[in-house]
Amino acid sequence: MRAPESELLTRLFHAGLAAADPAHCLPAFLPTKPPAGRTLVLGAGKAAARMAATLAADHHAHHLGPLCGAVVTRYGHGLEPGEQAAGIEILEAGHPVPDAASVAAGTRILQLARDCRPTDRCIVLLSGGASALLVQPVRGVTLADKQHVTRSLLASGAGIHEINTVRRKLSAIKGGGLARHLRAGEILLLAISDVPGDALADIGSGPLSPDPATRAQARAILARLRIPLTPGVAQALEEAEEGASASVASVTGRIIASSATAVAAAARAAAAEGWPTLILPDVAGPARDAAQVHAGLILDLKARRQRTVVLSGGETTVTVTHPDGRGGRNGEYLLALALGLGDEGGVHALAADTDGIDGTGDNAGALLTPDTLRRAAAAGLDAAIALAAQRSYAFFAGLGDLLITGPTRTNVNDLRIALIS
Repeated sequence: MRAPESELLTRLFHAGLAAADPAHCLPAFLPTKPPAGRTLVLGAGKAAARMAATLAADHHAHHLGPLCGAVVTRYGHGLEPGEQAAGIEILEAGHPVPDAASVAAGTRILQLARDCRPTDRCIVLLSGGASALLVQPVRGVTLADKQHVTRSLLASGAGIHEINTVRRKLSAIKGGGLARHLRAGEILLLAISDVPGDALADIGSGPLSPDPATRAQARAILARLRIPLTPGVAQALEEAEEGASASVASVTGRIIASSATAVAAAARAAAAEGWPTLILPDVAGPARDAAQVHAGLILDLKARRQRTVVLSGGETTVTVTHPDGRGGRNGEYLLALALGLGDEGGVHALAADTDGIDGTGDNAGALLTPDTLRRAAAAGLDAAIALAAQRSYAFFAGLGDLLITGPTRTNVNDLRIALIS
């Protein structure tokens, strides 16, 4: 049985998840009057199936006419037993590295986009993970090329803005590519953001948004990270820039949930349980660096005897130096935090990904307790060695402190919570 503090941390995390659940945050943004023609639903992301089911239920409840479309989500993140999305195809594909099903989903969604008419309303549902799930390589670039570049970028420690800059330049559907095929009279983009800053051009690599970057910028990112280019990728990035992107002035874009949504909900839940809260700025950059900064802040608050719940959203990065390691950015953050706090830290903390998957594990993240380092030593586990070898999963699994939620079918970055008592 977990300590009351760990149970509180888990409740706060789930409060954040509930606020970002499409069933909670999507309905307020949906149309309530029917279009002249059909409603076409397109979408991609880890939340896509949940968003589609929520939309379909609302659409039919309001008697808004014919509904059709397709969305693609990660394997295992589709409809749950008893859940329906009448009229909308639910496709599944590979993530974080695209596969043949990702290309097939891109082909199907482009086909549906081309078939829409000026009397139709098109609703595009986007959430984190869409970049890998909705794929249509530019001419000369193969799926194998995309897979190589994706794996290399993910292992490099690059931030999501850099990764998506490259992705857009190698895609015929990202960076406004989908918008160029839509002829609907009304286009509504509803997005759950998993990117710092919530820029629509970065969510799913912006299938309805003009590309803000150049091929030269993409080349510079790959060169700085020393990622070798296949001939197809090199050729695609050397071609002259296209003219101005197709106008997307008719697109109405809305962020329906973001990192701030989950953080604010967790803070409200903490306050309801009598805890003062401190919300930190969204985190970016290496997980170990963020942990060191937070360890210093926590120790300072403890020295001042300030009973506080410290919360932060955002997304850290990890540079993979041990490909045989297993774990994710939240496990790496917590290991570094434990070492930064030391044996006398006296802090309970949680760090987890709101999509339910931290890196390469089946866990959302993990929990830290005041005696984590002592229990680890008794179990023959060394936190410093585990961190150096990037084996956070085995470390926290050995202590029974993994946080496993299964697919949450939302995605608003990571949530870190620390209890200082």
